[in-house]
Amino acid sequence: MKRVVITGMGTVNPLGKTVSEFWENSLKGKSGARNITRFDAAHFKTQFACEIDSFDPARYLSHAEIKRSDLFTQYALYAAAQALEDSGLDLERISPFDIGVIWGSGQGGMGTFEEEVKQYTQSNFIPKFNPFFVPKLIANMASGMISIKFGLQGINYTTVSACATSNTALMDAFNYIRLGKAKVFVSGGSEAPITEASVAGFNAMKAMSTNNASPAEASRPFDTQRDGFVMGEGAGALILEEYEHAKQRGAKIYGEMVGASMTADAYHMTATHPDGIGAIKAMELAMEEAGLNPRQIDYLNAHATSTSVGDLSEITAIRSVFGDESPLSISATKSMTGHLLGAAGAVEAILSVKSMNENIIPPTINLHNPDPAIPGKLHLVKNTAFEKQVKVAMSNTFGFGGHNSIVIFKEI
Repeated sequence: MKRVVITGMGTVNPLGKTVSEFWENSLKGKSGARNITRFDAAHFKTQFACEIDSFDPARYLSHAEIKRSDLFTQYALYAAAQALEDSGLDLERISPFDIGVIWGSGQGGMGTFEEEVKQYTQSNFIPKFNPFFVPKLIANMASGMISIKFGLQGINYTTVSACATSNTALMDAFNYIRLGKAKVFVSGGSEAPITEASVAGFNAMKAMSTNNASPAEASRPFDTQRDGFVMGEGAGALILEEYEHAKQRGAKIYGEMVGASMTADAYHMTATHPDGIGAIKAMELAMEEAGLNPRQIDYLNAHATSTSVGDLSEITAIRSVFGDESPLSISATKSMTGHLLGAAGAVEAILSVKSMNENIIPPTINLHNPDPAIPGKLHLVKNTAFEKQVKVAMSNTFGFGGHNSIVIFKEI
């Protein structure tokens, strides 16, 4: 099996339009939550989200690319362009068939779908749809557009596993490189879910916070006052590269991806298993693949969305795998970014890698009254960034349908 390293990263999300801006704001404990501006949310149960402020796709996209793509694809192209630029890859010197794209999105072009259906109904059902309706809508278009923009002709497809989506994409890219099927992958995920139907749909499920009076304090994983997740948007991109290939070209290496796994809860459409059975096995399998034991994991970026059931299910799983007295440090960065759904794993992977590079862990903000069901000996990084040597970081993601996807990174 070949080794896989990270040689480039890019993002656009509620805390920043570059990796450095994102990292700095996460260490400051900044919340990206504010009142929704995309539509009039006055009659919605939830009237706030973690929106990206003043997004200008023209920095990396042409006018034609913007016109022909949904916002989730624009986010993907924006983050991928940054990551490739950061990697220093000379695409002219590498066979295009050696570079692939495995990208994830949980919802795809939700905004495009809503806009076109609205116009259809408002026109007395006269079927005058935009010719780009279907291409903008379908979830695989982000991976397709990345390959088209940069001329990447290797393995190319999209993963969909709800909120575990971009960890699934990273895992697949990791495995293809290890098997020698590609030299490089652009991998990650993007989501643009702040739309009327999406917000109303999650409201109907009673999954989102309704703390309209204090949006910045609404996402509060592990806190007794949590009342649901806060929706976020954006993209995260990582360049995964075969180690020898990266070394030969003198690439900057952020870290090594050493383990990844997936399991299924086989339990419920939307709820995680209360005993964390699937999550336990996924964490164990990822560590087994990485050749690591629980005491060697320094930092865990928890999935922790700020829901009453999900947070405790994950803590139950963590306790089972690591024990109550583990030296592990845990933080839930969705408290700042909100929940980016299919893009969550990618942006949290970036934070996990940065924590190794900088030896500092971003905090869980709004955590003032930890749930009494959480053992006091578990180290939750609360409200303030925590300096600690981080040699190994794990990142958890769990999705509707019972999908559990875990990735592990190690310093090199």
